[in-house]
Amino acid sequence: MKNALKNADQAIRVLLVDDHSLFRSGIRSLLQRHAEFAVVGEAADGVEGIKRCKQLKPDVVLLDLHMPGMSGVETLQLMQQDCAGIAIIMLTVSEESEDLALAMRAGAQGYLIKNIETDYLLRAIRRAHAGEVVVAEALTGKLVAQMYATAPVAPVSDIDKLTPREKDILDCLALGESNKFIARKLDLAESTVKIHVQNVLKKLKLSSRVQAAVFAVEHRMASTLGERQG
Repeated sequence: MKNALKNADQAIRVLLVDDHSLFRSGIRSLLQRHAEFAVVGEAADGVEGIKRCKQLKPDVVLLDLHMPGMSGVETLQLMQQDCAGIAIIMLTVSEESEDLALAMRAGAQGYLIKNIETDYLLRAIRRAHAGEVVVAEALTGKLVAQMYATAPVAPVSDIDKLTPREKDILDCLALGESNKFIARKLDLAESTVKIHVQNVLKKLKLSSRVQAAVFAVEHRMASTLGERQG
């Protein structure tokens, strides 16, 4: 009994927000087959989703993009205000680059298509819970292209606020890497990485590491997406 309670306490707590009850039931059944996940609640619209999020304090929210009434992006933005620290993954049928870019700019931790394989969804939830950005592989190119197409000119003063090490950290955030991975990659303590991430967010006036990743992509700062200018 103690082991069962311990496993339940350690499970990743998931909230499902989608206006299709059959889809929610399918995802719930899928996750319930794995002890590492616990579906703590469901909601059929954004208003109820925000209410349930406040009450249940999930680790991860799987959120539909297009719902009657309040949209998924509006729901996402309000959830971030009221439920700080949760990972929100958009789970949608839309493969439109505009929807994808809008959701990521708003701070979504991930963007997945509803026809993805089961194992991919489970891995994505784990990764998002660990602090990584998760985007369906087929959409990564669309995300980069859309953000490049609409990229503003980065104010020099904003970029110059970052130290060389903080720019290295921002490069890693643009790749969706977790603090633990960044620490190994840059030979730093994980606690030091957390401090650098907080400094990057503060200097760039951003509210999440996802928004920092979007900033890096939009302003072509990530070394894997284009060499820094200057």
